[in-house]
Amino acid sequence: MTNLANILTESARRHHDRPAIRLDDIVVTYAELDELTARAAGWLRARGIGPGDRVAIALPNVVQFPVLYYGALRAGATVVPMNPLLKAREIEHHIGDSGAKLALVWSSVAAEAKSAAKATGTDIVVIDDDTMAAAAAWPFSPAVAARDDSDTAVILYTSGTTGAPKGAQLTHANLYRNALTFAAMFVLCENDVVLGCLPLFHAFGQSNGLNASLAVGACVSLVPRFDPAAVLHLIERHRVTVFEGVPTMYVTLLHADADGVDVSSLRMCVSGGAALPVEVLKGFQNTFGAPILEGYGLSETSPTATFNRPGRTKAGSIGLPLDGVDLRLVNPDGTETPPGEAGEIAIRGHNVMKGCWKRPDATEAAIVDGWFHTGDMAIRDDDGFYFIVDRKKDIIIRGGYNVYPREIEEVLYEHPALLEAAVIGVPHATHGEEVAAAVVLRSGASATAAELRDFVKTRVAAYKYPRLVWLADTLPKGPTGKILKREIQPPSI
Repeated sequence: MTNLANILTESARRHHDRPAIRLDDIVVTYAELDELTARAAGWLRARGIGPGDRVAIALPNVVQFPVLYYGALRAGATVVPMNPLLKAREIEHHIGDSGAKLALVWSSVAAEAKSAAKATGTDIVVIDDDTMAAAAAWPFSPAVAARDDSDTAVILYTSGTTGAPKGAQLTHANLYRNALTFAAMFVLCENDVVLGCLPLFHAFGQSNGLNASLAVGACVSLVPRFDPAAVLHLIERHRVTVFEGVPTMYVTLLHADADGVDVSSLRMCVSGGAALPVEVLKGFQNTFGAPILEGYGLSETSPTATFNRPGRTKAGSIGLPLDGVDLRLVNPDGTETPPGEAGEIAIRGHNVMKGCWKRPDATEAAIVDGWFHTGDMAIRDDDGFYFIVDRKKDIIIRGGYNVYPREIEEVLYEHPALLEAAVIGVPHATHGEEVAAAVVLRSGASATAAELRDFVKTRVAAYKYPRLVWLADTLPKGPTGKILKREIQPPSI
């Protein structure tokens, strides 16, 4: 029996006076964080929160997040993390679908949350900068509620690319083991300072950033808002050793002004959440001198499923399965694909979710004989490394030929004027779908749409290059910085 909150309590015993959380000049030691979470648990218990109750949390990357997150877990509650940028109808779905008894929301989202609560009856408590001062008066309740390994610790709502977002139930065992496996894989230790740029309400930042770091006594340096220049200076000031980010963060850091900034403390960078273009990976490593290890996972897999290892990497690959995790590539009929051929990634192991909250139909469709079907397409090489080719539903079928957007994006990123690119399929009367690309140029760079189209045309088969290319000021992004292709509106052909 393991409560995920023990990740903190056990480290607090071992690393009493070491810094656990930093936010600019604020430093919270493990002992202080342990006491704050015990008081948060007491405060929640006094409000009637007990084992199994759902508590929604909509906070940015501030000290209050780990305090209330571990406090809720300590009280035995199930945490429902929410993006603090959500609007009322989205919040209503999260708290209504989960049956949250209480929602702890940042002051900036208070109005939207209160509007949503009118329909659900959820109790709303506004959290702000004064909350930590008030915490000193909360009742001290250090007990950690006993929870079974299979009890749900966190309900993470997926992005809802098809229909309303579904809640992935991650158990205490799912998250505890995923965090420890990640920490061991990258030899995280108490001397590490991990930069917390990734949103803590998201699986990547929560498990690989917060949980994994605190499990080994490391310090998490929180960044509420990602700004590349400010982040580079923070790496210097806090002597950050591990940076965890998504590809768009690496793109902006690569093109930020790093002159005079000392980032020599960096020993390792981690990338996930979307495919990292090989040109960006090489450029970043050459500029900053720290290796980027790319991996793969989903909310439904706690989240980590594969990763490149220190000293064992392949550029463009998502690496090898985690210890205790199995991967296979399957055809639509469930048979495994031959080596070198693309198939849908299916995952089995300690990281696979318990199921979709209140959606047995969705659970049955996603998990077949213990294998979670991801909807992502990949190939495997002779050394066992996996390479994502694209989302199953993102594949463009042009005149009967499969075109994988990832392949075309990799070519576009080789152009020196390019900052970002997204390749999508658009309807076409003759071919069914046509290949299209939205591109953003680097500051001060120049290139025409025709030039970029021809650049790709000379490097791929005739049916693959994008007939439609257009320049955009920005590309729509989600909370982690992942490009949201479904929101891209192409001009008419």
